[in-house]
Amino acid sequence: MDGILQHFRKEEQPFIEMAMDWAREVEDLYSPKLTDFLDPRQRFIVESVVNGSGLLVAEDGGFDGAERKRMLIYPDYYEPTRQDFQIAVFDVRYASKFLTLEHPEILGALMGLGLDRAKFGDIRLKDGEVQLATVMELSTYLTANFTSAGKAKIHLTELPDYDGWITFEEVWIEETQIISSLRLDTVIASLLNVARQKSSTYIHGGKVKVNWRVVDQPSFELSESDMLSIRGHGRFKVIAIEGRTKKDKIRLVTGKLE
Repeated sequence: MDGILQHFRKEEQPFIEMAMDWAREVEDLYSPKLTDFLDPRQRFIVESVVNGSGLLVAEDGGFDGAERKRMLIYPDYYEPTRQDFQIAVFDVRYASKFLTLEHPEILGALMGLGLDRAKFGDIRLKDGEVQLATVMELSTYLTANFTSAGKAKIHLTELPDYDGWITFEEVWIEETQIISSLRLDTVIASLLNVARQKSSTYIHGGKVKVNWRVVDQPSFELSESDMLSIRGHGRFKVIAIEGRTKKDKIRLVTGKLE
């Protein structure tokens, strides 16, 4: 497992080392290890660490099609159940007739409680309804302390019934890009069909996020499973890097969220 560090970004090494510690813990104790909520890139790293070790992984985010999920690393004798993931889903009640809560207000209020982002999964909003997934051990604390968001007073109710959870059907349109490099400015130029100078303007202007973090370096190199958000243009993901063409160009499979 130790050789895996060279295949990832330097800034990802602390997380890789943590994932390696999780895997070693499972090997040493021969019992499952449950993570907090991870984004798709983090889950890709965990799978890469575990691959070939004889261990297995499963994931669940509560909601169907969740973006953020908890992972269970486990020995081959173990059979995971949904209860192993220890996820609580809450309905967030507020005076929706008079105001509308948005995602940043809810997340900001949660973070304002001093809690780690990894303790929360997806926050879903639909037709005035708000629901959120969290680690089960925070249920009592949140019920008592998460009482306002933005200008709204809120009340939490745990939803044990899967049928009452908000569902989304995300549609990703796949395309193949033929590009000269995996530089962020090059990929964005291809995705948006604009000049590289224009894509650099978006990046320097703080309009581009990779894996939910603003990236302001055009030379930043993308990898498989990266998620991109370009303000005003939507969300994209790197699905696969399929090798090179006869002219030594990179064949990149991407997805755009419709």
